[in-house]
Parts: sequence; structure tokens; C-alpha cells
Amino acid sequence: MRESPFHGGVRRALTRVLITGIAVFLAISIVPGLEADSLATGIAAVLVLTFLNVILRPILFLLTLPLIVFTLGLFLVVLNALLLPFTAFLLKGFTVSGFWPAVGGALIISLVTTILNS
Repeated sequence: MRESPFHGGVRRALTRVLITGIAVFLAISIVPGLEADSLATGIAAVLVLTFLNVILRPILFLLTLPLIVFTLGLFLVVLNALLLPFTAFLLKGFTVSGFWPAVGGALIISLVTTILNS
């Protein structure tokens, strides 16, 4: 069974938010179609995306598990890409201008968080 994201306490939670923040700001700067109006909006996007990854992503993972297995894990990219437009829907000032920018942003965020978490 996987550990809770907040298993290590506040320090681990803050580290997770910081790593997600680095990844999101890198994705915003690299991927055309991902934009944040201000630094405050970017920080809010990081917090909302971290919250969605902790709460909503495990539920979506369980619901789409057969599809994830059938595609040998490639559907996880789509699952991560769906969380970015949902974050943009919840936040005014953070925009994702289509499916492919969401996929590109999800790939960069996943790659950076994987590298920084290891």
C-alpha cells in the first residue's frame, strides 16, 4: 500500500508543494498555452494542483485502472493532463489553451517531480 502524501509530516508536505511549484513554473515557462497572469496566480495554481493530486487523483486512478492497465500506463499522462484544465477552471488567471498544452505541461510536471523526488 502506498504511503499517505503527508506521512512524513509538515516538512514532507511542504517539500511536496515546493517540488510541484518548481515543476509547474517550469512547465508554464516552457509550454506554450500554459499561462499564469501573476506570481500569486501561479502559486495558487501550485496549491490547487497539489490538492487535486492528493485528493482527486487517487480516486480517478481507481476509476480508470482498467484503462491504465490496458494502455500500459500511458493513460496516466492523460489523467495528469486532465487535472491541469480542471485547475484552470477553478482559478481565474491560470489558463490552459487546449488538450496538447495540457499534455505537454503534464509531461514536464511529471518528469520534474520524478527527478526531484528521487
